[in-house]
Amino acid sequence: MKTISILNHVLGPVMRGPSSSHTAGAFHIASMARSLLGSAPRRAVLAFDPAGSYAATYVQQGADRGFAMGLMGKPLTDESFFTALADAPRSGMQISFEIRELAKADHPNTVEIQLTSTDGCELSVLARSIGGGEVEITSIDGRPVLFNGSAYEVLVEVPAALASAAQLLLARDGGLLESSVHDSVRLVGRRRTSLPSQLREDLLALHPSVRFWESAPVYFVQTGQPLFASASEMVRIAQEGGLSLGRIALAYEAQLLGLSEAQVMQEALRRYDIMVQAVQRGLNPQFTGLQLLSASAGSIYQAELAGKLSARSLHTRAAARAMAVMHVDGAMGVVCAAPTGGSAGVIPGTLTTLAEERSLTREQIALALLASGAIGVIVARRATFAAEVAGCQVEIGAAGAMAAAAVVDAVGGSAQQACDAAAIAFQNTMGSVCDLLHGTVEIPCHTRNAVAASNAFVNADLILGGYKNPIPLDETIDAVYAVGLAMPPELRCTSKGGLAIAPSAKALTCRSCL
Repeated sequence: MKTISILNHVLGPVMRGPSSSHTAGAFHIASMARSLLGSAPRRAVLAFDPAGSYAATYVQQGADRGFAMGLMGKPLTDESFFTALADAPRSGMQISFEIRELAKADHPNTVEIQLTSTDGCELSVLARSIGGGEVEITSIDGRPVLFNGSAYEVLVEVPAALASAAQLLLARDGGLLESSVHDSVRLVGRRRTSLPSQLREDLLALHPSVRFWESAPVYFVQTGQPLFASASEMVRIAQEGGLSLGRIALAYEAQLLGLSEAQVMQEALRRYDIMVQAVQRGLNPQFTGLQLLSASAGSIYQAELAGKLSARSLHTRAAARAMAVMHVDGAMGVVCAAPTGGSAGVIPGTLTTLAEERSLTREQIALALLASGAIGVIVARRATFAAEVAGCQVEIGAAGAMAAAAVVDAVGGSAQQACDAAAIAFQNTMGSVCDLLHGTVEIPCHTRNAVAASNAFVNADLILGGYKNPIPLDETIDAVYAVGLAMPPELRCTSKGGLAIAPSAKALTCRSCL
């Protein structure tokens, strides 16, 4: 089972919308490929399989710009994102995209990248974006690996007789986290730090045929071991220690990343502040930039404040705020994926509304956010955040479950109650398909985020009020994942089924379709 970090894989990355799989995932893959090449490429050819999600939506969802930003070494949040494809040739890099059959397209978001450096060096990378901005490089110049950007990852190829010597060299400076040997000639290592120059020289001195590739991390380096691996184990540890879900999540992340609890809290609050900024920007009545929709979050919010709706309700305020974040996300603004770009509005809408309603302290906000992240850890371990794999239920559905847990934690509920609230949230969104219109993260994504934020309060209150959940969170997630895998590809982020093929949907005009 893979090791999941709350800050690396669940409450983040901080990114440009609209899709964490497409913009953030593309950026991470490209950044890692650039570091493997060792310099800026002068030529880049990226290929997508015609049966995959990238082929259908890479333009509409900005994957092409994400790849370009990573290959140029620019921050994804930089304003030059919007001119990235034009900037690439001006920076000395020719970039092109192809749709053709890939021999090993084992994921809908698979990409093959061919890079050429200014000095003529070539690199071939096969990679996949697996949800929430998380990525895996599976092949480097035809050599199988599994790099995920959570450390300095190195591949060393040496003659079989020198494998032990190379492994000792990698381990001698204390920077090695783990290593393995494959086929007696390939060593794969994960390190806290980049290979020191002397170590590089020593490796090259072993034999003229020695080659190595190194990828820099795109996340916080994971130096520790996870505190728990399932919801049942998480609840047990929390109960034994008398801890809330937020507190056990804080301990988990500090141990995994080798950070102090204060540092984890600080980073959680930094991301919350980015969520708040997205809410405020999206509520602006003059907001523009969407492809299919007209911005309406601000008018809904103001109508609720003025008492013009059916009732004054924090549920509607949360819904409007969630939709506001999705306005920003759909316009390729800066958001914090939580856990994905397509679900980035749910937790901000819920938590900013709860903070206002209950006058939460900054500490309570951080712990509630981390509690939501703990639910996401279990989802990522047992299932996926990729709608391309399991439908909208693992994106907006997952965000709704996480938000329900955050509400429980913020008002003093137990870890068990938080997990139960998350479980019933999932049980009520099971089977939700991903049928985005015209390949954009707008319809029905905006209203689904809004409803999930509103429902987070209902699910939390049902549990806090006495409902006894009979199906625990672990089993619920397993069932959700099984349902997702049973969905046909037309209902998994390809815009080939569901609402996406309704006559009215087809008749909608995309303002620019990028």
